[in-house]
Amino acid sequence: MVSQTNEQALESAIEKCLAGISTEELKEGLSQQSLGAGYFIGAASDFNMQYAIDERFFWQFLQKTQEEELAKLQKNNPSDWQRKLLERFDRLIKKHGILHLLKKGLSVDDAHFNLLYPAPLASSSEKVKQNFADNVFSCTRQVRYSMANPLQEIDMVLFINGIPLITLELKNAWTGQTARYHGQKQYRDDRDATQPLLTFGRCLVHMAVDTDEVYMTTKLSGGSTFFLPFNKGHNLGQGNPPNPSGHKTAYLWQ
Repeated sequence: MVSQTNEQALESAIEKCLAGISTEELKEGLSQQSLGAGYFIGAASDFNMQYAIDERFFWQFLQKTQEEELAKLQKNNPSDWQRKLLERFDRLIKKHGILHLLKKGLSVDDAHFNLLYPAPLASSSEKVKQNFADNVFSCTRQVRYSMANPLQEIDMVLFINGIPLITLELKNAWTGQTARYHGQKQYRDDRDATQPLLTFGRCLVHMAVDTDEVYMTTKLSGGSTFFLPFNKGHNLGQGNPPNPSGHKTAYLWQ
């Protein structure tokens, strides 16, 4: 593979760690031998801007784990059951935020859906362990998120069961751009926080990342957005210690 020193190279490195292979390697004809940290590679075309959801993995998860509940919904709403579920999801996430839905699930008519299965304890039953294993973790690059400006893209989004949890804007010092300045500025000035993916409570966190530093915020509010460092510190100061085996910020995705 051709060596790169731009943001694409950082995207590729994170993706390979999470999924065991990068998009570039897939295009070169290599096959996925492992899932890396357990993630699947998502397709940007599967992202629904209106509901801020990866529809392929969302429906895949529900159909595999809660087929009987889906059947209830389909029986009562044969022609528009998907729309009804998504609209209910959208209303509740606007009202309560994503954490509430992940903890409490989602009720539609007489059906109830778990949107996340928590990690099991050592003493948990095999069913509980299998439920957790059925969660679908995925990462998607270059996600077009804006209905107002369909060409705007977020560098990477991390999902659980098709539901976005983390957005990442990636920079690379080799190109003269940093997370501290350019990444934060991109979120403040160039990203439309009124779009569903970026509204408060829809994602857990938004991160500006380069090869040396990480900054995070839980709420995007234009020019007044406040970022906190998500670094380990070095020599009793800011930043991150040298990493002899890779980028200083590799702890974030590893």
